[in-house]
Amino acid sequence: MAAVTSRRATLGALGAGLALPWTVLAQQAKTPLVAVLFIGDTDDEERAARPFFDAMARQGWIEGRTISYERHWGKGTRQYVETMVSRAAGSEPDLVFATTGSLAAAVVKESRSLPVVFTSIIDPVAAGVVASLARPGGNATGAYQMQVDSAPKRFAYAREAMPETRRMGAVFDRASPDAKARIAAHVKAARAAGIELVVREFTNFEAIAKIFAQFRREGLRAAEVTASYALTGRRREAVALAERNDLALVAHRAEWPDAGAILSYGVDLTESYRRAASIAHRILKGAPPGAIPVEQPDRYELVVNPRAALALGIALPKALVQRASRVVA
Repeated sequence: MAAVTSRRATLGALGAGLALPWTVLAQQAKTPLVAVLFIGDTDDEERAARPFFDAMARQGWIEGRTISYERHWGKGTRQYVETMVSRAAGSEPDLVFATTGSLAAAVVKESRSLPVVFTSIIDPVAAGVVASLARPGGNATGAYQMQVDSAPKRFAYAREAMPETRRMGAVFDRASPDAKARIAAHVKAARAAGIELVVREFTNFEAIAKIFAQFRREGLRAAEVTASYALTGRRREAVALAERNDLALVAHRAEWPDAGAILSYGVDLTESYRRAASIAHRILKGAPPGAIPVEQPDRYELVVNPRAALALGIALPKALVQRASRVVA
């Protein structure tokens, strides 16, 4: 009789558990924690990455319910990256989403076991983040926005925006693992558009003020800003320095016109973030990062800022503005 009573009690407990609302059962399971690493420390960073969070939500990852995000801000300085990454790893997240290749490289250096998803403009193979695009092999994978492909069209748009331009400045970050190859590709692309590229390399952001002032002394009216942790993380400061020297900036990412560059042309960041979210979903469901090929988005976007151009005495052609994917108001 005691055995029957015990069996009934057990079945009753199981039945009660099955009768619990699904939300209660979900709360009993561990909610995944994703550490999100940003290069800067402004709302611009979160706004730019919004497509990632939106895409995650569409896949069922609802912040505060089925997933938790822990945001870390890089303050736009390399010196702080190591501290930020160490702090993020210390919280033992289930996944790290690195919004740049430089951040991904720092995470991989910190941990070879922590799953990492990235969006990157720098070559992740050259940066040591993955073994190859097809077979990453380690603990990281993501979306690689190959910017060299977009350089020829970017310079063509620069010429269309400023037809009289024959010489342009360009700044390259020495710390980028593929800096030399990128310089060669950009010089070639500029030459094809009828532009002589005046190249300057830098190591720290503090050198930008001197470089922009030198461009002005050389009579340059425009400059290209290229992929760089230091530059992108402090883009509003860079734009202010350019304005002080009457320089129109042309860039590779859509955040730059939002900050005051006259135009950008590069891989559609929204598409990159969506692809990163799709990869993150697969990893959170159990797929190993090293077995997921790095994706290469092939959608490009032209973003223009007519108001910023007018402030520098440049009237963007109506035809160029009409072809833009987005116009900054």
